[in-house]
Amino acid sequence: MTPFELTEWPCPASGGGTRDELALTFDRRRDRRLVVLPAWFDEANKLRRQTVEVMRQLDGSGIDSVLPDFPGTNESRAKLEDQTLDGWRAAAAAAAGHFRATHVLTIRAGSLLAPQGLPGWRYAPIGGRQVMRAMLRARTIAAKEAGAAERTEDLQAAARREGIDLAGWRLGAEMFAALESAEPDTALSEIEQASLGGPGLWLRAEPGDDAAQAGALAAAVAGGIGAA
Repeated sequence: MTPFELTEWPCPASGGGTRDELALTFDRRRDRRLVVLPAWFDEANKLRRQTVEVMRQLDGSGIDSVLPDFPGTNESRAKLEDQTLDGWRAAAAAAAGHFRATHVLTIRAGSLLAPQGLPGWRYAPIGGRQVMRAMLRARTIAAKEAGAAERTEDLQAAARREGIDLAGWRLGAEMFAALESAEPDTALSEIEQASLGGPGLWLRAEPGDDAAQAGALAAAVAGGIGAA
């Protein structure tokens, strides 16, 4: 049996109905089933390989897992600038239901999308304001290096009116405004980076993986599911 595969799932569409999005799955039709809500934007690129490695190790522990694409991300044909935080939350809940998830693991900003009532873990969670702060800082630094001057306050005001381009990502005004006050779901058990050993991979300049950290994260989740 193929250890993992890409499959389509019916994601809620903003205008009603559904549209097909992709999901990477380790699915052997087992009872213990985890939906993984990944990091966002540049952190998603840096943590993709690590996230899949965690899923691979969970597969070895007898746990199915699914990593869904959300509208406007990865292979999605939807425009990112049309997406909203509520829309992504609805997509996360739909993915959990479609794949019959019994638990959830959120990674970094993925904690902002955790479906209500689904038990699980939030790994190194961050709020929407932290996401925006890092991206705004990257933009102002790039502008300065190019000989231009941009103030964070001016960028924020413009973003609330008309959206904004940040680090190559086009965010709509509604998404930007919602993220400014969005906080992680505190109902989930937190897994701190310090408990895995070593710094977080999102701090690296390039994407990578760390087998020891992946193993520690997978073990924490597997142990929690086993004790549930």
